[in-house]
Amino acid sequence: EGNPYTWWVGKANEKHYYWGGSGPGIQKCACGIERNCTDPKYYCNCDADYKQWRKDTGMLSYKEHLPVSQVVAGDVDRPGSEAKISVGPLRCQGDRNYWNAASFVTSSSYLHFSTFQGETSADISFYFKTSASDGVFLENLGNTDFIKLELKSATEVSFSFDVGNGPVEIVVRSPNQLNDDQWHRVNAERNVKQASLQVDQLPLEVRKAPTEGHTRLELYSQLYVGAAGGQRGFLGCIRSLRMNGVTLDLEERAKVTPGVKPGCSGHCTSYGMYCANGGKCVEKYNGYSCDCSKTAYDGPFCIKDVGAFFEEGMWLRYNFHSPGTSMKDLVSRTLLSSTDPETTVPNLNLNKEELSFSFSTTKSPCVLLYISSYTQDFMAVLVKPSGNLQIRYSLGGTKDPYNIDVDHRNVANGQPHTVNITRNGWDIVLQLDHYPPTSYSLPTASDIQFNSPKALFLGKVI
Repeated sequence: EGNPYTWWVGKANEKHYYWGGSGPGIQKCACGIERNCTDPKYYCNCDADYKQWRKDTGMLSYKEHLPVSQVVAGDVDRPGSEAKISVGPLRCQGDRNYWNAASFVTSSSYLHFSTFQGETSADISFYFKTSASDGVFLENLGNTDFIKLELKSATEVSFSFDVGNGPVEIVVRSPNQLNDDQWHRVNAERNVKQASLQVDQLPLEVRKAPTEGHTRLELYSQLYVGAAGGQRGFLGCIRSLRMNGVTLDLEERAKVTPGVKPGCSGHCTSYGMYCANGGKCVEKYNGYSCDCSKTAYDGPFCIKDVGAFFEEGMWLRYNFHSPGTSMKDLVSRTLLSSTDPETTVPNLNLNKEELSFSFSTTKSPCVLLYISSYTQDFMAVLVKPSGNLQIRYSLGGTKDPYNIDVDHRNVANGQPHTVNITRNGWDIVLQLDHYPPTSYSLPTASDIQFNSPKALFLGKVI
């Protein structure tokens, strides 16, 4: 019924309901992700409950949750019920230098290192990811000489330097946005003959060295990574910064520098899956947050249910109102909903709707939800006397409402159930719990529009 019998406990003593090959917040095994489970109704092979042994296996690779300290297996007390569980070894792998990263939290954040020794040759490479449109990656100054790499715009990276005969700038322009919060690689080189700049797999930009003048780059200031000399610094993450073959330890320096954090955690590409139930991950440079405004959940990860317990006879009503309706009117109409003064018919006609909610009840028959209109149109979700779910649509043009009966299970069993209904024109897709979605079509005599919706009732129809 959606409540796991088996889970594992990781770091910080937290329970986790995902398994190897799947990811945090996704209650599935690898076969559920790949859609090849023994029984397609379930998201793990072992859930099929067959007499033969079935196996789910895979790697748990989210290091923030590891190591596994406990595995709890339930539902094994039935006759003939058995489970075998093995946990493999914990392995740490990867090049620490390659993932040595720092997050720049403000545009004035910077790290400083000793002067870059690149008199006759400079070879600089690093990866960055950001959602800001510009900022200085790194800079080192001399009296007049300097070397600088920066994100000039959302599509431009610049490599500029001066070896005493005037500034030289090489710019790579990307056809795609570079501030898409994905990793991009920068490689800049300069020697006595030429200078070059490459970004990702884009064509290499090359500039020949001037025929006259100096060739030695004379620097004296510290090397600044991030904001330098009052300029707008880089906002985001930099990793694997190598200067003439030496990897700079960004993490170690970031630990003791305000405004810079070691590592590159807290970004939606890495942690977006923690925003559950359709919550939207919002990027922040000192972390991330989940926007739950378009979900029926609340809390930092959109997992706190914002439901209500309805005693018998209790009901809630939400009025849809036109843009011209004032808040005061709306409140008076909601409070006095039994003597609802007719207002102007809102100019709101829907060609499509998306509706999702969860419920649990032991009562049948009952009305779960009803949407009324200023016309004869309506929509209802109810539990029939048999305990089965029914969806009713009446969209002008037909004498009787169009009914969808979900007869394959009893939903009045006190367990939580999730309903997702999407209508686009005459096409309706219904999903109940984790069963595969089912498609239906309204009769073509129906109107394609839900005209002038008026109010949404929960628990009862008045």
